[in-house]
Amino acid sequence: MTTVTTSATDAFVAHRNLLFTVAYEMLGSAADSEDVLQETWLRWAEVDHDGVRDERAYLVRIVTRLSLNRLRTLQRRREQYVGPWLPEPLLTTPDVAEDVELADSVSMAMLLVLETLGPTERAVFVLREVFDLGYDEIAAAVDKSPAAVRQIAHRARAHIEERRPRADVAPRLRDEVIAKFLAAASTGDIQSLMDVLSPDVVLVTDGGGVKKAALRPILGREKVMRFLDGVAPEKAEADVVVVNGAPALRLFLDGELDSIGSLLVEDGLVTGIYWVRNPAKLARLDEVVALTR
Repeated sequence: MTTVTTSATDAFVAHRNLLFTVAYEMLGSAADSEDVLQETWLRWAEVDHDGVRDERAYLVRIVTRLSLNRLRTLQRRREQYVGPWLPEPLLTTPDVAEDVELADSVSMAMLLVLETLGPTERAVFVLREVFDLGYDEIAAAVDKSPAAVRQIAHRARAHIEERRPRADVAPRLRDEVIAKFLAAASTGDIQSLMDVLSPDVVLVTDGGGVKKAALRPILGREKVMRFLDGVAPEKAEADVVVVNGAPALRLFLDGELDSIGSLLVEDGLVTGIYWVRNPAKLARLDEVVALTR
């Protein structure tokens, strides 16, 4: 039977938030990230810890490899998903919002852009651009040469730059726009809602085939307004919470959590609305998650 030393246990606990963040950035699913962490712990428990020089790097290597394996399986499942797939939203601590780069990397909009990368490209991009790991460390994690990792990183960076949203960097402006959206939506002020939406706003809804949702993204302010007006319940209650490092709208029906809406704000207008209704993705929204780099 393998005996795990106290120092090895302490090392895993000390880096747990980092390991979860790596897994979540790669998978977009808290449930799958927790499964990966459980398996990481089992692998870590079997390691000869006397031969480990850098515990953090070793643990990141384990979680990356396991996440890559999981991601390949998840991609096949997502091809059969009913309607658009959105990442699992997380209630996050205030310090995540204060770290602009981390908050951007875990935003709904950015996680959707990461979905357009292949598994290895996503791993390399996340480890390099978000966690600033060296090419040698990344190479060991993805079983590639450092030279190959450099090329992959270059391609992934160019791919992401072409697609990443140009969101306002000023949190104050973003928060003001979200507050206006909430006020207009809660009072039924159609004109004020129109004023805060970009003409080419995109609404993506994720019901997972369980809850009512649009089966395709809805494009354009008028079409988005008609859809929201058609599905909006009369007796809903809403508040603002910090989800994935940014303010988001939380909607309750009859006291039960119904959905989470994240907004992308660009140039002072809402250009993207990401609405999660799939109950499986709302199950973990009773606890705040500490993400870190």
